[in-house]
Amino acid sequence: MREQHPPTLRFLGAADTVTGSRYLIRSQGHRVLVECGLFQGYKHLRDRNRVPFQVSPANIDAVVLTHAHLDHSGYIPALVRDGFHGPVYATPGTAELCKLLLPDSGYLQEEEARYADHRASSTHHPPVPLYTAQDAVRSLDSFKTRDFDSPFPLPGGIEATFLPAGHILGAAQVHLQLAGRTIHFTGDLGRADDPLMYAPRALGRVNVLVTESTYGNRTHPQGNPETELGDIITRVAKRNGVIMIAAFAVGRAETVLLHLSRLLAKHAIPSIPVYLNSPMAIDASGMYQRHREEHRLKQDEFEAMYKVATPVRSPDESKLLNLRGGPMIIISASGMLTGGRILHHLTAYGPDRRNAIILSGYQAGGTRGASLAAGEKCLRIYGQDVRIEAEVIQMEGLSAHADSSELIQWMRTAHQAPSMTYVTHGEPDASDALRARIKRQLGWKARIPEHLEAISLENPR
Repeated sequence: MREQHPPTLRFLGAADTVTGSRYLIRSQGHRVLVECGLFQGYKHLRDRNRVPFQVSPANIDAVVLTHAHLDHSGYIPALVRDGFHGPVYATPGTAELCKLLLPDSGYLQEEEARYADHRASSTHHPPVPLYTAQDAVRSLDSFKTRDFDSPFPLPGGIEATFLPAGHILGAAQVHLQLAGRTIHFTGDLGRADDPLMYAPRALGRVNVLVTESTYGNRTHPQGNPETELGDIITRVAKRNGVIMIAAFAVGRAETVLLHLSRLLAKHAIPSIPVYLNSPMAIDASGMYQRHREEHRLKQDEFEAMYKVATPVRSPDESKLLNLRGGPMIIISASGMLTGGRILHHLTAYGPDRRNAIILSGYQAGGTRGASLAAGEKCLRIYGQDVRIEAEVIQMEGLSAHADSSELIQWMRTAHQAPSMTYVTHGEPDASDALRARIKRQLGWKARIPEHLEAISLENPR
């Protein structure tokens, strides 16, 4: 018989950073993990991925995911490999996307280990990947899908419900009921006016709210991102430049393609070659077709969007793009320049001032994307210093995250003030700015939890 304890919530990640979302609920002697993400960005944060999990994976009864991005799902292969044998609950869209993202993450982990071994740059001999592609494939057997708005039981007397969050395909808010109380996790909250995804579901009645704060200290530009994108492309094409768009393979690539198709239909940009150099983004197209109820696209828009770009699958095809020259547009992952094919394009085209690099969303601290956005002119790529003379533009208007004002507006849909709001998943300045706005504008109790802190769900403070 399991030992009984009052229900608690422990913040195992995303409590002092914008990555590594992990929240452990303990109820009636059972343990449920909400989110199982990778820490990304600064090395001291990435090192947390190598620390043994704070609870034995074998003692965790279930995992619940909000969505497929790696900072929310990317530790699952390691958790399963190290002894977790319970179900991973996700929406159908999230489960499908994880089939793409997790094996690719394992492959990149292996590539990084091989590179570190070749360069003799690791303290481990030989370097060991956090997990392998095979680990990731095995972990997919743990996934169990549940639909939006369909309550399902979890161990510990918990009832869970997925509610639409916008953001990307399959993204959910997680609403939990236990011990007569409701605990609500925003996951990554989308935008009310997102061109691709529908608006997130209203908040309703909750006792404890755990909110993201990615853009907690910022508001998105008021201008039209489609117009801005068109102006950039026209300007760079006139000088025969290459436009490299660093896009997250799931969600952001589709938004960029949608804007490009609309711009071309209006003859608002020159007709230059467009290449979608992201096998994952190519594979995701069928998923958007299968989940039409989650996004705004009509069939003709969907078809036009994917006719815009030439898909690039093989590494050899990708390498040929580096010999082609401009004018052309390359859409490639990763969105924060942490890996992937975009790095080869940066090496080839970054030193030429005729070219341009578009950062299409949030850039976590410690990433190459954040360095470029801050004005850095030299990037370390595959052991070499690459001088960046290309024009760098950060288009925050393309973000799929609700900004500070949008988060506050969404919170106003609550039926009453929560007993406590915990502000997580943001850089410290962003989380603190949102905390202050919540207290000042809504009059709610709000605070930022400490990393590894545990709180009582019966008496949250």
